[in-house]
Amino acid sequence: MAVENICTWKVGDVEITRIVEVNGWEDDISMLWPDGAPEDVQKYPWLKPHWATDDGKMIISFQCFVMRTPDHQIMLDTCIGADRQREFDVFTNMQTDFLNDLSAAGFNRGEIDIVLCTHLHFDHVGWNTHLVDGEWAPTFPNARYLFGKQEYEHWKMLEETKGYHDLNHMTDAVQPVLDAGLVDLIEIEHKPCPEITLRPTPGHTPGHISINIESKGEKAIITGDLMHCPIQLEEPQRIVRFDMDQSQGAKTRQEFVDDLANSETLVIGSHFADPSAGYIISDNEGCRLRSNKN
Repeated sequence: MAVENICTWKVGDVEITRIVEVNGWEDDISMLWPDGAPEDVQKYPWLKPHWATDDGKMIISFQCFVMRTPDHQIMLDTCIGADRQREFDVFTNMQTDFLNDLSAAGFNRGEIDIVLCTHLHFDHVGWNTHLVDGEWAPTFPNARYLFGKQEYEHWKMLEETKGYHDLNHMTDAVQPVLDAGLVDLIEIEHKPCPEITLRPTPGHTPGHISINIESKGEKAIITGDLMHCPIQLEEPQRIVRFDMDQSQGAKTRQEFVDDLANSETLVIGSHFADPSAGYIISDNEGCRLRSNKN
């Protein structure tokens, strides 16, 4: 089990626990920035050792978060999932300790009552389902699965028009929970519980949301794929390969940085490798993530 990768933050009465499926993935920055090069990473020494290597590769993780509020147990995104056929070989037929780690963190999947997806890319919906006797069944059978209405409608359009490169996850991770009657299509005004609100952060996908948590005067936000690596704090306007609307994605990131820089809001990055969370600091030296490990 990858229990050593489980960590928890407290935000007032809300506990946020990180469950990591793929830890510390190293890749060329050109995977994120189409025109990126190692020296783009190396000019920001504060990224090392957590989010960059000496030779200028970025480090990211694939992970999700479970939130325990006074009244709910909420799964925020569900990672990649096991036994899948995916566009990339590395994510195909994965077998990980995800469900064991969830249990080790103190969560019974039968007690999760809300599954909230920031968006519907394959690496955020995978464990919505799991294989049972050769059929895809809801992993969290007693939960309501909350999908943004705008987000879902966009993916259905892509599925109907074959307008995207890989849509297997719609068949094995999204449709089965719809068929089970467990899905609520929500608007941005929806409040899953008193401590959580949704922040529209479009660009990566049209209906992408980030998650605000506020309790007892403390604040945090979980980014979703608004950002993938803290290097984007330094250059939020730079075009990102994964964004469906690249200009909107850049605009949204800049607004996010401007809004949260030098604030008391804890920023938790959905793909930020350990320590995954910190505070955005902006000064004459640039813009960076300050965690308790750097």
